[in-house]
Amino acid sequence: MDAEPAAPEARGGTPEEVTRPSAPAAPTAPGASAAASVAGTYPATPVNAFAPAPPVSVPVSVPVTAPEMADVARRSPHGDTVPRRTARTLRRLVSSVARETAVATETARAIQQPLTSCRQIAVTSIRGGAGKSTVAALLSLTYAHYRNDPVLTVEADPALGTLPGRLGAVEVRWTCQDLARIVQPSMRLTDITGYLVRLAGGGWLLPASQGSVGAKLDIETYRTVMTSLRNYFGTTVVDCETLPAEVARAALITTHARVLVTPATVEGVAATRSVLDWMGGLHTSMLPTTVVALAHAVPDTALDEAKAVERLGVGGPAVVSIPYDRHLAAGGAIQTELLGEHTREAAARLAAACMARANSGGQTGRPRA
Repeated sequence: MDAEPAAPEARGGTPEEVTRPSAPAAPTAPGASAAASVAGTYPATPVNAFAPAPPVSVPVSVPVTAPEMADVARRSPHGDTVPRRTARTLRRLVSSVARETAVATETARAIQQPLTSCRQIAVTSIRGGAGKSTVAALLSLTYAHYRNDPVLTVEADPALGTLPGRLGAVEVRWTCQDLARIVQPSMRLTDITGYLVRLAGGGWLLPASQGSVGAKLDIETYRTVMTSLRNYFGTTVVDCETLPAEVARAALITTHARVLVTPATVEGVAATRSVLDWMGGLHTSMLPTTVVALAHAVPDTALDEAKAVERLGVGGPAVVSIPYDRHLAAGGAIQTELLGEHTREAAARLAAACMARANSGGQTGRPRA
């Protein structure tokens, strides 16, 4: 896939409306022309088939963080403590790093494997506060770092979601609903990216809302956006609502792979196991294309991680543990240089596992085209 072209200049100025380009004539349904010929007529063209589309109002840019809240944030800490970083440096001075290099190379190769078409990966959870948006942001940043093709992150959780802030977006303007009204098959990548948020860490973001209370994303809008944008991007990460929301259920079924984020607690593992059993009953390829992200929100838990991974892995899903990280726990924009070493490694393993499953189509199915 060609390198991503530069995004056009942001739409500024004072225009009050944008006119959507006229849609091309819809293709005739199979057999329609033949049936019309037998009747001695031809399919009629709708009177207003080429009438100009109604104008679409231009949204105003809204800051992700309100200006009056700017002084609330403090400097984000490094994910690893100073003693841990010092010990790691000393350890590398006296030991071989060949094995670590080999593992990192193999992980990078899995993330960078060639794609024949866009791979869409959904991220969801069974409850709020599990770290769903944080995991989605980690995946997005990891793919943007390793891959050369365009990476898109779609926020499909409009209820005051934290994804734009986690990805470092300063302001948002066009949302999923806005783009669904104006997107056309004739648009080029440079046309599309003009409506997206360009991320400092690489890739683009399509927000679900402007952070307003009560914002909603209906299933038709979600389908329109995902279907229309799949030809422009190599990898798309979707931050969904928590289950069992309608969009989240649709994303589970229609994406190439899915990530189920679960808190590293006994209750979280038990509830996630129930959801996995339900997912396994939907289709035989569902669990083999699923990755469970076991997210640690605190440094120490009462969870036996080895046994939890064993329980969650029944049926075929991969399980990747995301360790506690001081930088992630502090909130705000994720700065990859401040992530702990184990967190960066876990994010890469998670991205590699998702890409491998997105390309497999499931153990019982054919590879996806």
